[in-house]
Amino acid sequence: MQEFTLEEVSKYNGRDGQRAYVVYSGKVYDVTDSDFWDDGEHMGLHEAGEDLTESMDLEAPHESDALDNCPLVGAIKK
Repeated sequence: MQEFTLEEVSKYNGRDGQRAYVVYSGKVYDVTDSDFWDDGEHMGLHEAGEDLTESMDLEAPHESDALDNCPLVGAIKK
């Protein structure tokens, strides 16, 4: 499994042809092909290339299993 820093993940913001990656609980998911993500943005609330752990735990109307349908591409370096 590939390891990323948060800085490296930030480059995968879904813009200008880039893949769209997000971080949740130390895992990196590719949300590029999700119908819920458009040009690196999710419903006007979240942006790709970021760690969404805190915001998903506090604000999201869905559980973290919403990412289960997205490919797991790596983890954050410890």
